[in-house]
Amino acid sequence: MRLTAFTDYGLRMLMRMASAPDQAFSTADLADEFALSRNHLSKIMQRLARAGIIETRRGGGGGATLARPADQLRLGSLIDILEEDQPIVACFADKNSTCTIEAQCRLRARLRAADRAFIADLDRSTLADIALPVALRVESRADLPKWCL
Repeated sequence: MRLTAFTDYGLRMLMRMASAPDQAFSTADLADEFALSRNHLSKIMQRLARAGIIETRRGGGGGATLARPADQLRLGSLIDILEEDQPIVACFADKNSTCTIEAQCRLRARLRAADRAFIADLDRSTLADIALPVALRVESRADLPKWCL
């Protein structure tokens, strides 16, 4: 399975939030920390907020926090939310598929089963299991270990 950059960035944000659940994170701070587009992270935050995964507050002292404890957030469910508009293959997205082999296709059922197994396996873990360790908090990309770049 291959995840989109949207999901990758969303998981990074959530891993950081899980490492400090009492801290509110601004989009700007997270964008700086991970050297990512602020606009892109804003879209990710909006999706996570609509899904009830994070809560956001505007103004001084505002930012985003987890809406529930990290040990209650299953990874497969988070990936389903972040990947909601990204089907594994095009024929999964369109009810009016124009695929010429759909009636005889034996791959489709196997891909659906693999997708379900992938999400089920990830659902065995929670966000708390992958929270960034406190020691890994960094002030700049120069402080990141090479394996993180």
